[in-house]
Amino acid sequence: MADTPEALPTPPDGPGVSEEPPSRPSIIDAVADLLQYIVDWLRQEAEAAVREKVVLPVQKLGLTLASASAAGCLAVFGLAFIATGVFILLGEWITYPGALLLIGGVLLVGSVIFTVIKMRGIQR
Repeated sequence: MADTPEALPTPPDGPGVSEEPPSRPSIIDAVADLLQYIVDWLRQEAEAAVREKVVLPVQKLGLTLASASAAGCLAVFGLAFIATGVFILLGEWITYPGALLLIGGVLLVGSVIFTVIKMRGIQR
């Protein structure tokens, strides 16, 4: 009577008790983990390369442009004060309408010279 179903031992029921043997990772899971590690590594390498080759030079360029624009603004303010001083000085020497005519004439001649030089450069 040992072969009857009643005589066979029954597995205990309850939480944490399973009939399956402990599972090992399958080859597909191992390959998926390996691919995930490779993707993570490539992402880190690409991030480092982009930071080194793109981000840092763009940051340096930004700082250079900011410094150049600050220097340009200071130069413009300095030239404005110098121009005001020259205008007042010329106004005392040759009257204010004469100073305006002289300054306007110098600026006009300068623009003509600049335009001629640029046109010759373009025609070549």
